[in-house]
Amino acid sequence: MDLKTAIKTYQFAERAKSELIVCSQLLNALAGFPEQERPGAKRMLLLVIESVRSELEFAFRDTERAEFKKGIGFLNEAISLSGSDQYGSAVLKLSEAISAATTAAQGAWKVLADNGLL
Repeated sequence: MDLKTAIKTYQFAERAKSELIVCSQLLNALAGFPEQERPGAKRMLLLVIESVRSELEFAFRDTERAEFKKGIGFLNEAISLSGSDQYGSAVLKLSEAISAATTAAQGAWKVLADNGLL
């Protein structure tokens, strides 16, 4: 990976990790919402997750890092599971997406460190 791609990959991955952690926390909270509030909260949360997926799609197009593509797949699964009220399974998929972003960040970190930038 060249330095320019490493810098972009690291930035995209760190941002994705933060956003995915927030999505995971919100999804965990959703299960505890009162029944009458849950449908609206779920629609809003799915919009947030879809927004994060769009950012991962942009990161993949810009860097061509396979980890971002994996993250997109995990988010697609999380969206589907959330849509059918399988929140526990959806949280696990979000965790896998966080792991994929972390792997991308680690690879970029290594390149940056090897070049004396960190």
